Amino acid sequence: MHKHLKIYSLLMFLSVLIPYGTSAQDENEQERIVQINGVTMTADSLRALPGVVVFVKNQNRGAVSSDQGVFSIVAYKGDTLIFTSLGLRGKEVVIPEDIDGHYLSMVQLMVQDTFFLAESIIRPFPTREEFNYAFKYWDIPDDRYERARRNTEALMLRALAYNTPKDGGENQSAYQNMQAQRAVYYGQQPPSNLFNPLAWGEFYEAWKRGDFKKRKY
Repeated sequence: MHKHLKIYSLLMFLSVLIPYGTSAQDENEQERIVQINGVTMTADSLRALPGVVVFVKNQNRGAVSSDQGVFSIVAYKGDTLIFTSLGLRGKEVVIPEDIDGHYLSMVQLMVQDTFFLAESIIRPFPTREEFNYAFKYWDIPDDRYERARRNTEALMLRALAYNTPKDGGENQSAYQNMQAQRAVYYGQQPPSNLFNPLAWGEFYEAWKRGDFKKRKY
């Protein structure tokens, strides 16, 4: 009976002590909570940096800075904040333990991360002999430049222009040009090049060059 009384007294003592310890621990955690508000900026020009990831180290809590570089996150005193962004060096900031109150404002400057890649030379052929053989005997298809040059040849364009009928806009333009020529010589006889020696000279030179020979397209 005396043994059972001791066990009962111990259980009663623990039932009183445990809630007190839990309450004290909760109050301690409440005192350590900090609301952090800040701005991320470039170190060289002090411009706002959007899209910077801010998270608490070893925990699943984080935030991303806004278009103006503003961020807000909740952490504990003594936690480590990690700032990361593409093209910038990462930064770790430890929240001080001796902060007065539960709010902290900060401006985090980020430095551009510059790195150089090693030179790489890409060769399609392992040996010079294989390159020489491919250069001489490979059947390389026409590239875009060659196709464009072939499609814009003068004879090809002339044949297309000769066989392609005019659309409504071209007919309207030709009619307006004809009306304009008539208006210039209105009330008088338009000149004729039938007796113009310069025109006959141009005709003779064109005939010698063969401009009037029938061509096959």
